Amino acid sequence: MSDATAPIDSPGMGPPGVEQPAAVPAAGEVDSAATDAAEVEVTLPRFAQLVDSGGIAEDTSIHRFYDINIKVSAELGSVTLPIGELLELGEGSVIKLNRSVSSPVDVIANGIRVARGEVVVVDDCFAVRIKEIDRTARKGS
Repeated sequence: MSDATAPIDSPGMGPPGVEQPAAVPAAGEVDSAATDAAEVEVTLPRFAQLVDSGGIAEDTSIHRFYDINIKVSAELGSVTLPIGELLELGEGSVIKLNRSVSSPVDVIANGIRVARGEVVVVDDCFAVRIKEIDRTARKGS
């Protein structure tokens, strides 16, 4: 048989550049080199003994969260407008909000009202003087 007509599954034959699998010995045929390589020393790994900690971490103090940043904003009021009215707004337009001048502003932290206060000016910047802490915000709302 020439190389052109040899079956592809013959040992050592196949497409150029493709390595063919080694021949598998038939039943009853055992290669002594394969037997020597099969004898491998096996040892079990040793792990440290695990201790049950009771399921609760030791440091449950809130102090570990003190360096986490939270977005805080003050909301003077709000209004709902149709898109047409919003597009007509220009420089000098006035939008009437749903809160009176004497009403406190809401202090919002990550979308939750946490306090109320009044607008003040500190060093040429707006600020809020806290007048009331919203205790309900801490109960998982």
